Amino acid sequence: MSRKISGLSRRDFLRRTGAVAGMSAVGMSLGARAFASDSFPSQTMQILIPTGEGGGVDRTARAFNSVWQKHLGANFEYSYFPGAGGQVGYETFLGRWDADGHHLLFGNIGPEMIMYATQDTNYTYPDDYTYFAGVDADDAVLWVANDSPFGSIQDLVDAGQERQINISTSRLPHPSSLGVLALADATGANFQLIPYGGGSAARSAAVTGEVDACATFMSSSLSLADQIRFLTVFNDHNRMPGETEEAPTVNEVFDTNIPVLTGNRAFAIQQSAIDEYPERYEALKNSIRESFDDPKLVDAFAKSGKPAEFVEYSDSEKCNALAASFHELASKYADMLKG
Repeated sequence: MSRKISGLSRRDFLRRTGAVAGMSAVGMSLGARAFASDSFPSQTMQILIPTGEGGGVDRTARAFNSVWQKHLGANFEYSYFPGAGGQVGYETFLGRWDADGHHLLFGNIGPEMIMYATQDTNYTYPDDYTYFAGVDADDAVLWVANDSPFGSIQDLVDAGQERQINISTSRLPHPSSLGVLALADATGANFQLIPYGGGSAARSAAVTGEVDACATFMSSSLSLADQIRFLTVFNDHNRMPGETEEAPTVNEVFDTNIPVLTGNRAFAIQQSAIDEYPERYEALKNSIRESFDDPKLVDAFAKSGKPAEFVEYSDSEKCNALAASFHELASKYADMLKG
C-alpha cells in the first residue's frame, strides 16, 4: 500500500476526510458531558508533541489546554518525541500509543505533512490518523537584518539572480522553506536554504549576518521587530501590517500563484480511535469548539506570546484540506527538501 496521498484525487481526499468531520453530532452540552464524565474523559489526557519541550508547539498546546481543560473536564500531561522532522513522534503515536481518545497528538500540519511527503514512514495518511482541530494560523515570512543591503523582497530576488543567497530556516521540512523554493522557482533566484535545527538558531544566524535572510513564521519573529526588516509574507494578506512595516505578500509583488503557507498547530487522533469511540471523538471536537467561544482563550494565548491575530479555529475538513495542499507542494520539491 502506498504511504502517500498523491494517488487520491483532491476531491476524493477531501470527501474522505470530510466524512470524518461530518459524523453525526451527539450534541453533548456541558451538562451532558458532566453526566457522561464517568466514561469519558475518565483519565488524564495524554498529549504527544513531535518536537522539543518548550518550543512553539509546546507553548501553544499548553496555552490552549489551559482553557480546554475546563470544557473537556480533564487535565493534561505532555510527552515529547522530537526527531526526523516529526517522524519519530508520529511513529510513536501511531505505533505505540493507545487509540482510545485519551491519547492525542498535537503537531504542526505544514512542517509535518512536508516530512510525510519526503520521508519513508511506517504509517499512512489519512488511513491511520486525521487532524481534527486547528487552534492557530501563523504566516510564513522572509526577513533580513536591519543592516542588510536588501530593502525589499525585489532587492533580494534581484541579487539572487546574480549570486547565491543563503537563507536560514529552522528545518528543511517547513512551510517557509517551501515558500523560498517556490519563489526561487518562479523568479529564477538562486536561494540556498540552510537548516539550523531550530528556530532560535536560524533567526540568530540572520540577525548576526551569518546568512543573508531568514525564512520562518511571523509570530516567532515579532519580538525581533527592532532588529529585522520583514520583506514578504507567504499568504494572501498580511495579518499584522503595522508590526511588519506593511510587508507585501509575495504574490502581489511578483504576480505569482504561490499557495498560502502557514503554520497550523492542530490536534490529531488515530482513525481507529474514531472508529471505535465515535462519541469520544464528538466530545473532543465539541469541547474544543466551545473553547474558542471562551473569552479567556485570547488571554491564554497572549500570555504565551501569541497575539490574538493568530488565534484561529480550523475544523477537520479545513485541517485536512491544508494537509492535502502541503503534501502536493512538498511532493513537487521533495528532492530539494530532503537536502
